[in-house]
Amino acid sequence: MAERVHGIAVGRLSRRGVVGHSLHALMALAMAVMAWPRGADLPTTVPLLLFVSAAVWFVAGAVRTAEHRRSDAYHALMMLAMAWMYAVMTDGLLPAPVEVADVGGHHEASMSGMHMSGMAFVDTAPAPAGTSPLVSGLNWLLTIGSAVAGAWWLSELLARLRTKPLASGRAQLAIATQALMAAGMATMFAAMM
Repeated sequence: MAERVHGIAVGRLSRRGVVGHSLHALMALAMAVMAWPRGADLPTTVPLLLFVSAAVWFVAGAVRTAEHRRSDAYHALMMLAMAWMYAVMTDGLLPAPVEVADVGGHHEASMSGMHMSGMAFVDTAPAPAGTSPLVSGLNWLLTIGSAVAGAWWLSELLARLRTKPLASGRAQLAIATQALMAAGMATMFAAMM
């Protein structure tokens, strides 16, 4: 977050850069608040809408200019991932989980108030209590995707340090920040499982 705020404060950014850096600073702040023990008690609707809007802003940037298309698409995905975190934290927004309980040798499933007694289900490793398979699956996908992104950013940083060790420290700090943000996302999604 400090790297993004510094970029804004120095004043060498275009208007587009100021908005992008501001959105990333908000993302870093939101991740810190989520990790805070009382963060889950805070309202989630406004941040959810903010990060959906941020994703739309980056998608619009990717459509407008070919120069930043890949980076804007990546940032849009990261903002959507933040919106997903808030969606998972928002009660009643996602589909109700399927609950399975053992009833006299049979399983009873309920989904959205419908009871289906006597149906036999194949025993598989259950999802965490209260989590739908959709939520679990997307959380796994986003955990792995964020970890891969973090590893890619780290390899990019190491490659630049090998080939241009005296190059711009600001560019290397920006890459290191991206690696840390992706690692933080992977950690937060892993904690949600």
